Amino acid sequence: MDAGWSFTLVPAAAEGGGSFRASTRRVPDYVARGDAVDPERAASEAARRARTKLRRYCAANVLNRLGTLTYRGDGNHDPALIREHLGEFFRDLRARLGGDPLPYAWVPEWHPSGHGLHAHFAVGRFIKRRMIEDAWAHGFISIKLLSNLPVGSSSLSEARIAGGYLAKYVAKTFADADTRDLGAHRYDVAQGFQPAQIRFTGPSRGDVLNQASEHLGDTPHEIWDSSQADDWQGPPTVWAQWGR
Repeated sequence: MDAGWSFTLVPAAAEGGGSFRASTRRVPDYVARGDAVDPERAASEAARRARTKLRRYCAANVLNRLGTLTYRGDGNHDPALIREHLGEFFRDLRARLGGDPLPYAWVPEWHPSGHGLHAHFAVGRFIKRRMIEDAWAHGFISIKLLSNLPVGSSSLSEARIAGGYLAKYVAKTFADADTRDLGAHRYDVAQGFQPAQIRFTGPSRGDVLNQASEHLGDTPHEIWDSSQADDWQGPPTVWAQWGR
């Protein structure tokens, strides 16, 4: 493979990222699962990938309403059980809304008071509070449309913020040893709504950014470059976001 830049754009989320690839790449030594040389760095990288994937999913599907599902009584301390309950909740909610596919995302969180698990979720349409309460038979709910945003903010801006909230909770499950036992239950999304990606390649950072901008018909309103980070250890990397 020739040296150059590769940039992956998620058009529906108006966001993408890429990095420089050398012509000769070192084949990494095999490391058994759980035996990373630097477990903390491995966890940090896994958290970054999960945050990015979840945030882009929320933005692409315009999930701009945040909710919380809480258990009554002594709560629930079983990660597998909350996954089962949330599956039932969204199937029930979808049926109450007419049965059409419903994009959503959810993230579990351990309650700091020791009450067990509760779940934060995001959807992209108005749903009557009573309907949500009827679909969640295990306790209490809250739901809100994000507000207090700058004048001119779009539903995409709202969805990005909602995705950022959920991504923050996901990151905690990688950073906090007490929550790493969630394993595969760190978050989930509705199937069938994963946003499409387009890959651009070119000789320079500016070239791939220009290709992405031409595809979207706009210029980035925000760009981050790894040269801005003094402690960056990977290849030269860039991230960009379009629209507001």
